[in-house]
Amino acid sequence: MKHETIEKNLPLMVVMIVIALSWAGLVEIVPLFWDTDTNKPVEGLKPHTALELEGRDIYIREGCHVCHTQMVRPFRAETERYGPYSVAGESVYEHPFLWGSKRTGPDLARLGGRYSDEWHRAHMYNPRDVVPESKMPSYPWLFEDKVDGRDTPNKMKALRMVGVPYTDEDIEGAKEAVDGVTEIEALVAYLQQLGTVITKR
Repeated sequence: MKHETIEKNLPLMVVMIVIALSWAGLVEIVPLFWDTDTNKPVEGLKPHTALELEGRDIYIREGCHVCHTQMVRPFRAETERYGPYSVAGESVYEHPFLWGSKRTGPDLARLGGRYSDEWHRAHMYNPRDVVPESKMPSYPWLFEDKVDGRDTPNKMKALRMVGVPYTDEDIEGAKEAVDGVTEIEALVAYLQQLGTVITKR
């Protein structure tokens, strides 16, 4: 009888659902704040350089994360193809994280150092020149467009506010480090560091 009363009373049902979901969320999420496995950087992890940070923003802008995950799952088929499975400590400086869930293209979590800078440039200019069956679009404008470093120091300051350990020196030299660099250089710098901390351990 009580169950029927709750089901027929929409406002009461909504309140009960909100309470249930809130409690479940607290039970699942709050303990993670004290779990060092989820919030402690892996050994050797460093924040992105100014150039890598700008490359990451280009990666997001161009939608690369829509087709490529950056999370090797802990399954044999994944680790044999991509390398060691991803751990939370690799992503503590990532805001937003780019784990993804859909793979139209291969996972990029361990891409760093697998190919030369020249290979990446050729791949971005016309993917079919290096991977004939590729469905990836071409990005020729990245070779002409330049990075504008005016906002880079502010990005680093904002990231420092959420825990990324950028120093004052990092922030002061950021604009000069990226101003006038082509977008392809920034993107390749970002791609070349992906997953290198774990593979070096």
